[in-house]
Amino acid sequence: MLHLPRVMLAAPASGSGKTMIACGLLQAFVNRGLRPASFKCGPDYIDPMFHSRVIGTESRNLDTFFTGEQVTRHLFARTASQAGISVLEGVMGIYDGLGGTSVRASSYDLAAVTDTPVILVVNARGMSLSVVPLIQGYLAYQERLGKPVIRGVILNQMTEMTYRRMKGLVEEQTGIRLFGYVPRLDSCVIESRHLGLVTPGEIADLRKKLERLGAELEQSLDMDGILALAESACDYGEDVLIPPALDADIPECPPRIAVARDEAFCFYYQDNLELLGQLGAELKFFSPLHDSSLPEETDALLLGGGYPELYARRLSENREMRGAVRKALEGGMPYLAECGGFMYLHDTMEDMDGNCYPMCGVVQGNAFRTPKLSRFGYITLSGKSADSGFLPSGHTIRAHEFHYFDSDNPGADYLAQKPDGTRTWECIHADSRSAAGYPHLYYWSDPRFAAAFVKCAGKFRESRAVPERFM
Repeated sequence: MLHLPRVMLAAPASGSGKTMIACGLLQAFVNRGLRPASFKCGPDYIDPMFHSRVIGTESRNLDTFFTGEQVTRHLFARTASQAGISVLEGVMGIYDGLGGTSVRASSYDLAAVTDTPVILVVNARGMSLSVVPLIQGYLAYQERLGKPVIRGVILNQMTEMTYRRMKGLVEEQTGIRLFGYVPRLDSCVIESRHLGLVTPGEIADLRKKLERLGAELEQSLDMDGILALAESACDYGEDVLIPPALDADIPECPPRIAVARDEAFCFYYQDNLELLGQLGAELKFFSPLHDSSLPEETDALLLGGGYPELYARRLSENREMRGAVRKALEGGMPYLAECGGFMYLHDTMEDMDGNCYPMCGVVQGNAFRTPKLSRFGYITLSGKSADSGFLPSGHTIRAHEFHYFDSDNPGADYLAQKPDGTRTWECIHADSRSAAGYPHLYYWSDPRFAAAFVKCAGKFRESRAVPERFM
């Protein structure tokens, strides 16, 4: 049997303090020498960046919409088995799932699929006795769903004095254990912007904040109780570590995929990147902001999402890199571009103030800011023809969108469909060697997509290796 100590922090709603407390808890575990692993429920990119700054290794996303129960458990277990304890951070409210009307793909759903005990983080600011019926309601609702997962509560933004008065009363009236409180910590608050939290690299004193946060939680939370709860999580069978079969031919000579990664392009699912490696690719990171050329012997290009709109002028001023990208792609190099990376390939892109800057000129058109979310939520993508990039007709891959920008040339080679099936639209530019558009794809929802990309990169590598006199 496989023993994987684990606990999830979930909450009644966004803004309850999950990320701050998750980071503080991870820091406290690091301080104790426990080698924690961390996971974020759902498609969010930024919260895992903060987790990674604490634990020193990459945090992961787990999402039951993207992957079924078996694959979700495997992706969790293969990372958790290398750690001493795992912390999963929930998303939104614990029961908020697809379309806001289902628990599917919610924090509750992930906890149920992975058999993870949950600690509910309740923002108790301005409350005292009222926390009792609130907690009772959340406990009663999980009974209706058939699999209770909530095993404790943390009261956030509560003073020590109030907590001492409330602890016995709350536990007696709810029957649930309190694992401590978190006082108001203004010095540890993480700022937000249009896509969520700012990124860790933008916080000058982040390390001091994390150390302070870890020390605070060590004093105000029942750390030994939380560790005991994590240890009580049920064991898995060893077969959970057996990877799903990948229907792909691994190239003998690994193609090199250049991955844009810097302040402007930082939205990547770690499991996506590792899947490319499992399929035989060699990843080489580069910076469209700071480098003047692509890595040597690049066979394919991956441009992820991020905040290019915040760095539009600097990206535009790096003419050498823009020229190198345009030359490579016009020369037949395979590529994938998502959201921010797609915007970078346009003729022009606006910044947050509406200023327009020249970009790579691969996609004809302008990427521009809109006053509200242009697209938001989960989608399933299907190819419209046999030449629809790496997604031929009859295949689907799951994705997510969250952006305030749009394009006057968004593409029409894939069909996007909402999970409830009531809304569809065309998107993405695709051909036999490329796919570029706003959706963020999760490769594990259909590894054949990633395999096709790697195979295409391998063919491009082979074509480069053929002497000119034989071409």
